[in-house]
Amino acid sequence: MSAAGANGLALASRLYKSRALGLTLGFVCVVFGMYPLHPPAWVWAWMVINAFVWPHIAYQSSRRASNSLRNERRNLLFDSFCGGFWVGAMHFNPLPSVTTLSMMTMNNVAIGGPRFMLAGWVAQALGLGTSLLLFAPAFIAVTSEAQLYACLPILMLYPLALGWICYRQAVTLARHKRELLALSRTDSLSGLLNHGAWKDHLDIEFQRCRREQVGAAIALIDIDHFKTINDTYGHVTGDIVLRQLSKVLRQNLRATDLAGRYGGDEFCVILPDMPLHRATEVMEALRDRFNALAYTQDPTLRASLSIGLAPYQAAHADSTSWLNDADQALYEAKSSGRNRVSSVQGSWLRSV
Repeated sequence: MSAAGANGLALASRLYKSRALGLTLGFVCVVFGMYPLHPPAWVWAWMVINAFVWPHIAYQSSRRASNSLRNERRNLLFDSFCGGFWVGAMHFNPLPSVTTLSMMTMNNVAIGGPRFMLAGWVAQALGLGTSLLLFAPAFIAVTSEAQLYACLPILMLYPLALGWICYRQAVTLARHKRELLALSRTDSLSGLLNHGAWKDHLDIEFQRCRREQVGAAIALIDIDHFKTINDTYGHVTGDIVLRQLSKVLRQNLRATDLAGRYGGDEFCVILPDMPLHRATEVMEALRDRFNALAYTQDPTLRASLSIGLAPYQAAHADSTSWLNDADQALYEAKSSGRNRVSSVQGSWLRSV
């Protein structure tokens, strides 16, 4: 089912209950407006059908329609047409007429905005015109006390129901927005931050270190000979290795540490408030755990990690220069034999 179809069915389901409630309450209002006029039997029959049968017909037609959203909009315009018809049939009795038209307009604005509100007004005008053709034009200028009380339930309950529906829709949209934002900042394979999101956090951490004059370290992690793993064991195994590394990162880092997938087989970590010697110990332990996990999964799979570490330094011009230091350290780790942790501080490198 297409997204538009799913949205249409969801709209039809929401409107089914509100339509049934609104037309039931409206039925009471119209009955008290029509009773003093002594309408013929077919008017009473149509009143009952419109209030108690039409909501179910509208819902079933939307469920079976190829375009549920478009069908439901037609149903709403028919609601407006009927509202206009009953206003004319009641001879424009002030309170029942205003109540009927305002409830219909409120519904149309909530569903389709100003443009659909105008379409609803046109449908109401057509309904009015139809009623004037069927009934002698007349105007009842006074609303009786009984008619006033008959209008109170719909005036009180229907706006409450419509407001609740709009509130639930707003809550759902807000949740979807949060989920989409999370997806846009998450790497689908590893479940970690993606490249762009991690770089944003790196900029924030750099500014924090500069502002508060505190320390931190960043690590770039590369899976050694990952292309060979893909070529030898296949891309499915390569994906498993990537997920294993992301799992090791989540299980062995602090809650305040920020891990991400930098791209391909390269991962990245921000270690706030951590001195270089402690960051080195953490990365060494992480490297050992990953090597042991990979060996446990498949003894023939020689997966290991090369890691480059760089501490924050006041001499860094920006987060990019900090990242370049980590990249330089990673290059040193790979060029000096791989499966090791190298760190850079100032202008010198240290391998462990």
